[in-house]
Amino acid sequence: MVDYALPQTGPYGLSIRGSFMPKFLRIGLHQSNVSGYTSKAWCVRRAGSTVFLKWGAVEVHGAGVGRKVYWTLPPRDKAVRCGTEQRAKDYAKAAIARRRSHHYEPLTGNIAPRRRTANRSAELGQALATFLFVDIVRSTEKAARLGDSRWAQVMNHYYAAVRRELKALRGKEVVTTGDGLLATFGAPAAGIRCATAIREAVRTLGLEIRVGLHAGEYKVSGAEVIGLAIHIGARVAAKARAGEVLVSSAVRDLMATSEIRFKDRGVHQLKGVPKRWRLYRVEQ
Repeated sequence: MVDYALPQTGPYGLSIRGSFMPKFLRIGLHQSNVSGYTSKAWCVRRAGSTVFLKWGAVEVHGAGVGRKVYWTLPPRDKAVRCGTEQRAKDYAKAAIARRRSHHYEPLTGNIAPRRRTANRSAELGQALATFLFVDIVRSTEKAARLGDSRWAQVMNHYYAAVRRELKALRGKEVVTTGDGLLATFGAPAAGIRCATAIREAVRTLGLEIRVGLHAGEYKVSGAEVIGLAIHIGARVAAKARAGEVLVSSAVRDLMATSEIRFKDRGVHQLKGVPKRWRLYRVEQ
């Protein structure tokens, strides 16, 4: 499927001449500098009194300027006939506004119909790890209440506490984004113990966190971390409640002989992930 030709300028000043149409990629926690995850993309354009929409699941490779986006399946499309050109303009403007307010960012360039098959194995190193995602609950509200200066002090203490526990349990910090952090562990038990230690440590700062853990393969290329397992871990963390440490079934299965206790939190659909996952809450 190719992009539609557009002879006009779209909402929000986006040029949509020639073969270009406004595109939006959903960006979640930690994804701005992580490669190899699945997400969702939307394309919007107007022609006269009709608005054309195209959307579907995509796979993202690379980060920053060199990022490439591919449809994982043929995208769905829809034509909305609005009756008048003004109604179509309003519909297109509203559609774009929804994308921009739901963690989508404007996407430049084409979305390829499928993932490229070039062999990059020579430049990639593959490994297995447990991924730990930490996120502060209601951080925006706390920052607004404390003010920039005081919040900066709290965040300095927060990261000092997190890094102290990571060092104690041999965790490796991968990336931080705002109040979020991604780290890796060689063993799931170490990751879980670190998560619970961080939770207790930051409570002395008046903070509550949510934590998610997932185990799987990933690849590294220079400073770049690549792998669907990273994306799944972020989605597990997004399902956690305040003060909760959630793990995927992949982590739970590796802990069959451990003394750590878990409570079943049911089966969940994780956004952008093909299958449903059973999640467990750490009971300690």
